[in-house]
Amino acid sequence: MRLHNLPKSTGSGPSRKRVGRGRGSGHGKTSGRGHNGQKSRSGYSARPGFESGHIPLFRRLPKRGFSNFRFRTVYAVVNVGDLDGIENAEVIDREALVNAGLVRKNAGKIKILGNGEVTKALKVKVDKFSGQAAEKIKSAGGEAIGTDIKKDVTEQDPDAS
Repeated sequence: MRLHNLPKSTGSGPSRKRVGRGRGSGHGKTSGRGHNGQKSRSGYSARPGFESGHIPLFRRLPKRGFSNFRFRTVYAVVNVGDLDGIENAEVIDREALVNAGLVRKNAGKIKILGNGEVTKALKVKVDKFSGQAAEKIKSAGGEAIGTDIKKDVTEQDPDAS
């Protein structure tokens, strides 16, 4: 016979609390809920932020700013200095950045920022570049190919009205 085989003897554990069964139990009359009030009623539950009838904090504080969370474009950012470490890539694109561990596989759009220095000529093809990043890549003899580049006013079609 082992400890885990021993049967539980009656009364070895605490008995469950039986509320509302007379004063002698210690949990009679109000069943441990105190006296009158909202919390003593059945079915009571307060939503998060409820302050017992006071004006809640989220209504007392002023609203500020604007959040365009629904239509915003989120970019995974990579600095120009990190691109120098990528070897054996003819064109640095999404696949090369994922293989180098600079961008996650499920990342949305990719933007190259201008922090760092470029020492070799790179051909980079991503969604967007900052002005400084594109300038650094071109000055090193490389090429910055963006897919999200908006047309300049001078490049617009003259027939469009």
